[in-house]
Amino acid sequence: MLTLLISLTALSKFTTPLRAAEIIVDVRKQTPISPYIYGVNYPDTWIDDWLKAWPAFHTGFTFAREGGNRFTAYNWETNASNAGADYFFENDDYLGVSNEPGQTVHKFLSTVQATGAAVLLTVPTLGYVAADKGPNTDKHRDVNLTPNYLNTRFIRSYATKPGGKLVYPPDTTDNAVYQDEFVNWVEKVKSPNSPVWFSLDNEPDLWHSTHLRIAPKAPTYADIIANNVEYATAIKQVAPQTLVFGPSNYGWYGFRAFQGAPDANNRIFFDAYLDAMRAASATAKKRLLDVYDIHWYPEAIGGGVRIIYNQAPDKPETREARIQAPRSLWDPTYVEQSWITKSLGNKPIALLPDLQSRIAAHYPGTKLSITEYEFGGRDVISGALAQADALGVFGRYGLFAACHWGLNSGEKAAYAAFRSFTDFDRQGSRFGDLELPVVGESPVEDSVYAALDSKDRGRLTLVVINKTASSKPFHINSLAFHVRSARAFVVKDGVYDSPATSPVSTNYTMINYSAPPLSISTIELRR
Repeated sequence: MLTLLISLTALSKFTTPLRAAEIIVDVRKQTPISPYIYGVNYPDTWIDDWLKAWPAFHTGFTFAREGGNRFTAYNWETNASNAGADYFFENDDYLGVSNEPGQTVHKFLSTVQATGAAVLLTVPTLGYVAADKGPNTDKHRDVNLTPNYLNTRFIRSYATKPGGKLVYPPDTTDNAVYQDEFVNWVEKVKSPNSPVWFSLDNEPDLWHSTHLRIAPKAPTYADIIANNVEYATAIKQVAPQTLVFGPSNYGWYGFRAFQGAPDANNRIFFDAYLDAMRAASATAKKRLLDVYDIHWYPEAIGGGVRIIYNQAPDKPETREARIQAPRSLWDPTYVEQSWITKSLGNKPIALLPDLQSRIAAHYPGTKLSITEYEFGGRDVISGALAQADALGVFGRYGLFAACHWGLNSGEKAAYAAFRSFTDFDRQGSRFGDLELPVVGESPVEDSVYAALDSKDRGRLTLVVINKTASSKPFHINSLAFHVRSARAFVVKDGVYDSPATSPVSTNYTMINYSAPPLSISTIELRR
C-alpha cells in the first residue's frame, strides 16, 4: 500500500498535550487539481495601474477575471462605462480614457496572457451600455439628471448583429453595440498563450440595485434564463470552442432564490437554471453553459463583525471565525454563525459538495467556479490562514476556477497565502497538481493538503496549516514514499514577503517538523 502517514502531536495554549492525530495520505489515489483555482480579479483601483503592476505581482496566478459591476454597462466600442450604485450612477472613463474600440480589453488580454494566465472576460447582457464618458468634471452626476437619460446616456446592446457581418473597427454611428461582434474580435486578437473564456455579465440577481438606472425591475428566473440562453448562443456561434460561465450569482440568496424572484415557486434557482440550460443546449445541439459560476462572500460573524470586513485591530472572535470560515465550503459538521445557517435550521452549509451534487443531478458535466470571493483580513495572519485553507479546499473538492476579489501586491498576508501554493520558495516552486486524499485532520486546529507533481513523481508537497496559537510538532512517517530530502517554508504573523525556512529532520522514512503558531508551512519532500 503506497501511503504517506503523518503523525501529529499538538499542544494547546495551556501546554496540555492533545491526543496525537494520525493523518494518512494515500499516494495511490490521485485526482488532478484544476490549474485555474489560483486566480484573481483586478481590485477597486484604476485598471491601468493594476495592469502595470501585473508583471511583477502576478507570480503564480493562473487565472485573471475582468469583471465586476463596472462591466455590466461597458461599451467595448469606446471603453465608456457606468458606475452604477458603486459610484453615483455616473458614466465616465474609469475603464479607459482611450476611445479605441476594445482598448481596455486588449490591454488586459495582452498583459495577463503574456504571463500564461487564463482570462475570463465579461460579456454585458443587460441590454444597455454607456454612451459617453461624462462630463463629470465639476461634480459626480447621476445619469438620471439628464432628461430621457436611457435614450441619451445609454446605447442599446444586443446579443447578435443582424446580417452576421462582424467587423473591426465596429460602426460607432449606428447607435447599437453587438456582443457577438465583441467576442468575434476577441477571438482574433487573443494570444494562443492561454485560454480566454466569457462570462454572462455579473450578478444579475442584484441588477435592480446595482444598476437601477437601466434595470429598475428585478429579473425573474424566466427573464435571466432567456437572457443567458440568447447570449450564450451568440457567443458559441462565433467562438464554439470557448467556455461560457454563468450566471455569476452574487451569493447564497442569489443561487438559492435569485434574490426572492416572484416566479421562484419554491424552486432552488441553481437547480432550475441548470435544468433550463440543459434543455436549451439539447435544443441547440451544443452545450451553452460550461461553467456554473457563483460568488462567495462569507456571511460568518465573530464578535458581532462580519469576517470579510478588514478590522484593525481584529477582534479575537472575528479572527477565530475567519480562520474557521473555510470549513463552510465543505465540512458537514461545521455550523458557522450567520443568517445562512439560521435559514437552514442551524445546519451546515457544506457548499461545494452540495453544489457538485446538484450539478450531477441537473446538468452533469458542468464545471463549477467561484469568480469572486474573499475571507477578509487581507493584511493579517487570520486572513492568510483562511485564504490558504480555501485554496486547499478548492483543489480537494474539484473546483474548476476561482478568483479572489480585489487582491493586490500591497495586501501581503493574503498574497503570501497564495504564494504558499504558487511560489513557496520565491523561486517559482509550486504545490503539486495531483491531489491526494488526506484522512485524520482536526479541522478546528489544522488542515493538511497533499499533492504529487505530474511532471516529477519523485516530488511530494504538503501544505500544513496550524490554526492554533501554539507550536505544533509533526512526526511524519513517509512509509512507501522514501524521503531523501525535505525542506519547509513558513508564512506566519508578520513574515509575508520572504517566507521563513524551518528545520526539517529526516531519516529515510522519518520526518520531524514543528509548525509555528498560526502558520502556513509548505513542505517539499523528494525521494
